[in-house]
Amino acid sequence: MKTIFTFLFLSLCCNCIHLTAQTNYYPETKTFHENGYTYQCDVNKASMVSLYNAECTYYKTEQIDMTTGKRYEFTPGKPPLAREPYTKPQCFAIVNKAFPPEIKARINGRELTIVLYIESATGKIADVVFNFTTGKLAEIYTQVPVSVYREIEVELKKNVRFTPSAVGKKLNYIFMFWTQDPNVTIKSTPLTPGGQVDPDSTKDK
Repeated sequence: MKTIFTFLFLSLCCNCIHLTAQTNYYPETKTFHENGYTYQCDVNKASMVSLYNAECTYYKTEQIDMTTGKRYEFTPGKPPLAREPYTKPQCFAIVNKAFPPEIKARINGRELTIVLYIESATGKIADVVFNFTTGKLAEIYTQVPVSVYREIEVELKKNVRFTPSAVGKKLNYIFMFWTQDPNVTIKSTPLTPGGQVDPDSTKDK
């Protein structure tokens, strides 16, 4: 009898853990007041989530060419960041490390979008924004607590430094993004600043 009760108790605990793991933390627009930081979650009508530190610098501001005072238009062949061999692997490794194994096991190739707003004078990361959907296409990311995204933000800002090009130094900030399955450390076709496909990414890693 004791064995039966023990089995039932363990089964109940496992079910509770499973239900907790399925929690949608981002069903609607809301503010997370955490220990020492505040995160904002914006959910639009298309069920797309934008998650970011409320103390942001450039997010939601227009990207301007400071030499003309006009909105910046990307020109192919003139990227705002110098091409480097190490920043891309650093970024992917940080995202990979932050996600717990139990979440990684359920991702199944679905990707998270990470957006960076970079200081044009120093190459430091000013803002980090995470984009994902609450729909079934990538709902796994709604089940990740805000502390994981905060860890990624902190580690990116601490460990990654970009090199602005001559073009980038003329801007009020530099924008870049990539999509990633956190199970991998490098993506086969990552996007370079400006949204161009990196030609080296088609080579076997």
